[in-house]
Amino acid sequence: MGNSSKDGSGGGSGGDNSSGRDPPTRTFSEGEKVLAYHGPRIYEAKVQKTEVRKNEWRYFVHYLGWNKNWDEWVGADRLLKYTEENIMKQQALEKKQGIDRNPKSGRLTQHKPKISADAKVDKEDLKSIATKGKKRKNDAVTEKDNVVAEKLVKIQIPSTLKKQLVDDWEFITQRDKLVKLPRSPTVDDILTSYLEHKSKKDATVTDSVGEVLKGLRCYFDKALPAMLLYRKERQQYKEAVAATVSPSTIYGAEHLLRLFVKLPELLVQVNIEEETLTRLQQKLVDFLKFLQKNQSTFFLSAYEGFKASEGKGKRKEDRD
Repeated sequence: MGNSSKDGSGGGSGGDNSSGRDPPTRTFSEGEKVLAYHGPRIYEAKVQKTEVRKNEWRYFVHYLGWNKNWDEWVGADRLLKYTEENIMKQQALEKKQGIDRNPKSGRLTQHKPKISADAKVDKEDLKSIATKGKKRKNDAVTEKDNVVAEKLVKIQIPSTLKKQLVDDWEFITQRDKLVKLPRSPTVDDILTSYLEHKSKKDATVTDSVGEVLKGLRCYFDKALPAMLLYRKERQQYKEAVAATVSPSTIYGAEHLLRLFVKLPELLVQVNIEEETLTRLQQKLVDFLKFLQKNQSTFFLSAYEGFKASEGKGKRKEDRD
């Protein structure tokens, strides 16, 4: 994604065109229904505003069926015309990568959580003529799923960090790049820096914040090899992390941010009182604001290319 402006100011062609050259022909119009790339998938969207920035057309899009918090400015390279051919391309991409209907993934999905849950129940009902006992069992499972969904911790990731996540995905999966390891600052360094930052503002919060950061570090070290790595990064992990070394001393902000996408589904498995959960949510959001404030310092602006040996190993894994 390009840097998005949530206020949507400067519609039409009133943007920055300081170069003095005539801008290229506008590809999409305001109000036009389009298909838009977001991360690894393609979604239906509507162009709400257009403007010229640095002699290029930018389009402010709204993803249909999604909260306006996802609205963003994108370039023409992120958009496709809403044609039968491109719809088939969208469907083929979903089939190839698998449609993620789980709202806990933290990324846009093509269906809302409630809809996908209902669809699942309907599918079960249509499979066979269920007995009353089986229906009661299915109802109980559905009710349990709803309770779990209600207990999910909602962690609002700032828009600039959402962009960071998408750029991270693109560097690795589309451009065959890797985060150079070991990182500096490491996850440990960032957590320590945040604790010092909070302690200077209010020394009384040191213990409570320290406990949260200790938990984050533990979750990161356990979750990284299990769910935070792309397939193309696995060989690098094997080479960089020894059995006695904690990933938090090797990896940095790029992988730490991925943890916040997975945290809701991890925390729902822990028995935490609602009041404690609310306070934890506030602390996590505050930490994300700290990452956002120091984004240029903590995150890489570019990744490195695969080494020859890594490339061979990576391609083998991709065939598995």
